[in-house]
Amino acid sequence: MKLSIEHLNLSIKQRTLLENISLKTKDGQFVGLIGANGSGKSTLLKTIYKTLKPDSGEIYLDELNILHSSEKKVAQNLSVVSQFNELSFDLTVKQMVMLGRTPHKRLLEQENRQDLQIVEHALKTTNLLDYQDRSFLSLSGGEKQRVILARAIAQDPHFMILDEPCNHLDIRYQLEIMEIVKNLGIGILAALHSLEDACRYCDELYVLKQGHVLAHGKPEEILTEDLIEEVYGVKCKIYQNPITQQLGFYYYK
Repeated sequence: MKLSIEHLNLSIKQRTLLENISLKTKDGQFVGLIGANGSGKSTLLKTIYKTLKPDSGEIYLDELNILHSSEKKVAQNLSVVSQFNELSFDLTVKQMVMLGRTPHKRLLEQENRQDLQIVEHALKTTNLLDYQDRSFLSLSGGEKQRVILARAIAQDPHFMILDEPCNHLDIRYQLEIMEIVKNLGIGILAALHSLEDACRYCDELYVLKQGHVLAHGKPEEILTEDLIEEVYGVKCKIYQNPITQQLGFYYYK
């Protein structure tokens, strides 16, 4: 599915958070949002998955009008992986992942064979089959984030939102999560903290600054030393990594 955002605006208490944002993705494309803290990345994502209501603008997932559709209808097509928040109750890993089937079920409807097959596939995709009977709260941070990803996969989405899902995770879990997502074969819109990850995984980038789009295009075309200094307030040297052949970044004052 393709995501299309047209002229999105959002203000809270007379403070402009998003200003005339327009964004388009193609089928199966991995698109990244980058920018300094407070630039509007998470705010934009929250308008897409209906946590925040914009003042004006349109958001479409193919022909589905996100802003005028029910939360259930949106959740049947779009899943979200955000920075993990602790739960005040405990479930097994399998029970947590089964929650991903909720948008596809009627009230009090029990899971069926298809639900079990989808959940098993999600557990297998995220290498969690051996964890399915474990207590969710007993897991490490990286393991919990994989469960959240498995739950999002169990929604059987056509598009996925990632809101800096790898923050505070060890390198191993960062790599696992990003590689799993990259290989899902669906459209992805991800707010990313690391420019190296943005270059490695994204087909296109949108650069946000103070709530508006400063630049967009392929990573190798738009990421310049001048742009990085303007966005992040640091100087840098961009080089080609001799191992990955991708862009690398050396920051200095």
